[in-house]
Amino acid sequence: MTATAAGSGAVKGDVLGHPRQLWMLFMTEFWERFAFYGMRWALTLYIVAQFFGGDASGEGWASRTYGSFLALVYATAIFGGYVADRIIGYQRSILLGAIVTAVGLFAITVADQQVFLLGLAFVIVGNGLFKPNISTMVGKLYAADDPRRDRGFTIFYMGINAGALVAPLLTGWLASEFTNTPMEQNYKAVFYATGVGMLISLLWFWFGRRDLGEIGRPPEGRNGTTSMLMVLVGSAIAVPIIYMLLSRVGAEPLQYVLSALFVGLGVMLLAEAMREGKVSRDKVIAMMILFTFNILFWCFFEQAGSSFNFLAQNVVNRDLGGWEFPVGWFQSVNPAGIVLLAPVVAVIWGMLAGMKAEPSIPRKFGLGLIGNALGFLVLMYALSSLVSEVPGADGAMIKQIPFWPLALCYVFQTVGELCLSPIGLSMVTKLAPMKYVGLAMGGWFLSTAIGNNLSGIVAGLISGETGLTVASALQGFTASFYLLLGAGVVLFLIGPLINKFMHGVK
Repeated sequence: MTATAAGSGAVKGDVLGHPRQLWMLFMTEFWERFAFYGMRWALTLYIVAQFFGGDASGEGWASRTYGSFLALVYATAIFGGYVADRIIGYQRSILLGAIVTAVGLFAITVADQQVFLLGLAFVIVGNGLFKPNISTMVGKLYAADDPRRDRGFTIFYMGINAGALVAPLLTGWLASEFTNTPMEQNYKAVFYATGVGMLISLLWFWFGRRDLGEIGRPPEGRNGTTSMLMVLVGSAIAVPIIYMLLSRVGAEPLQYVLSALFVGLGVMLLAEAMREGKVSRDKVIAMMILFTFNILFWCFFEQAGSSFNFLAQNVVNRDLGGWEFPVGWFQSVNPAGIVLLAPVVAVIWGMLAGMKAEPSIPRKFGLGLIGNALGFLVLMYALSSLVSEVPGADGAMIKQIPFWPLALCYVFQTVGELCLSPIGLSMVTKLAPMKYVGLAMGGWFLSTAIGNNLSGIVAGLISGETGLTVASALQGFTASFYLLLGAGVVLFLIGPLINKFMHGVK
């Protein structure tokens, strides 16, 4: 353990009051998030352009594949944390994850549908090894009582959102600039750029890890090549399994698999809680109820990469005074909103706490769902009252809505995310049985995975067999609004009951 980790204040060698290793992890995460968010926005559009010849009938399959991809990204994080904890340590897990992810990003540029899905499988496995473990490394830089710990995580969180903000801006510009080539080629340029970003992340960590010392090293007795070989073999087995889930199983059967895992995890947590007593049992019941509402939130929040993408490409008028706003740039509204609005939301919670009026955890979840719903309300208004007909590229008249409603929708969704997502992470650490906090956190991510998979199924229904239209979007987004609003209102009504089960947890 370093001197920094052992103490509770700044020491010689710190940078801006924090361990110098934090800044190395910040930039490693920045480039990894650049790679992930840089390719994420383009996936559904690329699938339709490359494998369906631009025919809108491919939107349903593209949306379902996108949802399954995100679901498996979250689900594999559970196993990646176990691998780092018990077998090869965090440093090796991050390095291996970066390599596997980079292979996948370059593979998805191959113009073959099966190779594309195999590339996604590599990205999923690599992300599972990388993402949960670099966050854990940040915590290991500080002692448990170090007052800089929360600020360190805040700085690191800015690295995540900085990467998520810059990536769509740069890669969206790339996709829009290569105007003399087919769009599928433009998206390949996007994927090559993200592959390079992942290699930069790998090199940044490879050279920077020397400063980490023993932090994140393998567990005792696991430092040899045998442990690494085990994980390599496990990864080699995992890739074709995930490929089969994407290519052969599909989103609907995958939903049953994820739901069964969720129920099984809930039973395990409840059984352990019952051994600890009535209070622990009640807390787990409250936690599982909130997990269920989390599923609903992400089901509609993650329309961003599917139905919202097709809306931006085909229905939104992106002409801003003779300059066309790139589709990918809409994906930067959310991280920009987080950076700008997170301090505002924190101040509001603080002010309400001072007035003894801060909402409870269930009601903050309710506000998150309502914020998400308001985004869909804006789109409902635009699709019902602001539609105009303009000449398309081929001279035929097409229906479009203005630019601003989709941007404003993302802002409302971001406010909803800030009311729910960080609160949920904190909630898990407070309500989970003491011996199974890690497993409970896995349950949180699994509920998010289920929501992501459902998002693809919902987006596929909105697009239907002929692709997203003004009419199908209005119908789908109207149903989304009422579901989210209803769930938010229900949470407000049953909030006091859930609070009783939480036994004083704030």
